[in-house]
Amino acid sequence: MSTIRDLFRTEKADNLHELFVDQLKDIYWAENELLTALPKMADAATTDEVKQLIRDHLDETEGHVTRLEKVFASIGLEPKERKCEAMAGLIDEATDIVSDSETDSITRDAGVIAACQKVEHYEIATYGTLRSWAALMAHQEAVRLLSATLEEEESADRKLTALAESFVNAAALTE
Repeated sequence: MSTIRDLFRTEKADNLHELFVDQLKDIYWAENELLTALPKMADAATTDEVKQLIRDHLDETEGHVTRLEKVFASIGLEPKERKCEAMAGLIDEATDIVSDSETDSITRDAGVIAACQKVEHYEIATYGTLRSWAALMAHQEAVRLLSATLEEEESADRKLTALAESFVNAAALTE
């Protein structure tokens, strides 16, 4: 069982640059894990709308991985991963939501959307922080790349909210 300290553990970081690199490794692992988790979530979804939104974001996630590799390169480093305990927990929770909900139910879709939004919120917080740190350290290329990904994560969150509020949540209520 993970403790709160485990969820936010970092390698010993003596300065902001080291903390920045450590957190890049963390989100790089997370994005790579999502390349495996998102197709499973899309397959588990019931409605075509939820399936398609997740598949569309999978395509963006592939771009996020590529951008992170460019961020590493922009600061003179090779991309490296470090397990992100927070994302691992969010993926486990998403798996539980799917297994605890009825196959082909709209309630499952409401749960899938909720799980995806938790992931998006974690990513928004991470990319926003990384972008701020990159700006402070004058890593202009990293700022540009991280900003692009942050905008896509925020857009994905808005789309998930719109889908949930357009019909999924209300239909789940009457199921």
